[in-house]
Order: sequence, then C-alpha cells, then structure tokens
Amino acid sequence: MRILSAVVVSVCVAMVLGMVVPKAKASEWDKKTVVTFNKPVEIPGKVLAPGTYIFSLSQTLSDRHIVQIWSGNGEHLIAAVITDPIERDQPAPDVIMQLEKRGGHTPEAIKDWFYPGDLQGEEFFYPAPAETANRALGK
Repeated sequence: MRILSAVVVSVCVAMVLGMVVPKAKASEWDKKTVVTFNKPVEIPGKVLAPGTYIFSLSQTLSDRHIVQIWSGNGEHLIAAVITDPIERDQPAPDVIMQLEKRGGHTPEAIKDWFYPGDLQGEEFFYPAPAETANRALGK
C-alpha cells in the first residue's frame, strides 16, 4: 500500500511540475521584451513612432532569427524582421537594445538586441542607401 501511495504522489508531483515549467520558460523561449521609445526609431523597412512596443522571437522552430514587433498591447503585428545572430563576450545583465545614429534627419536605427542573460542576440541589418548602392555599381 505504501508503494502505491508513493507512486501516486510521484505521478502527481510530476504532472504539476510538467504544467508549471513550460509556463515559466515561455518568455525565455520567445524573448518577449517590452520597450518604450520617446522618439522615432528605425527598424528595417519602417520607422516606429514614439511609444511602447513588444519585441519577440518568432515561434517557428525553422528559423529563430525572425524578430516580431507588436503594438504595446500585443494585438497588432507591426513588422517581422529577419535578423542575424550576434555574440557577446559577457551575458547581457539586462535588456540591451543598441541604437545607431544615421545621417541627416533620419531617426536612430536599432542595431542589435540582447535578452537578459544571453550571449547571443539579434543583429538588425539595413539595405544600403541608394547613393551608396549607386556608387558601388559605378553609377
């Protein structure tokens, strides 16, 4: 009887842990990060107005380097951006989102994003400006 009780308790504990663990790791899986910008910020192909946004990795297993950018309430997908992996020497102690200055009146652009505790982050890349591309082509 004691063996049966121990087995039942063990199964119950395993079931409870099985339900709790995936929920605890959900934000680590998608790297959900809430960011508020107080001025316009560029992402590849778009400029985000000042406000709050949610950055997360796509839920796909085939390519973990697609960053989804959602409205602050999480109801509207604003953009899905393909990124490149980038490495750090030390884990990010907190969210790191580096901005890069652009010329003229162009807003700063998101250069990379690291989730807390990670050595690997996401690097955003941008098409070359038309002038640079034309010079490279000899035009």
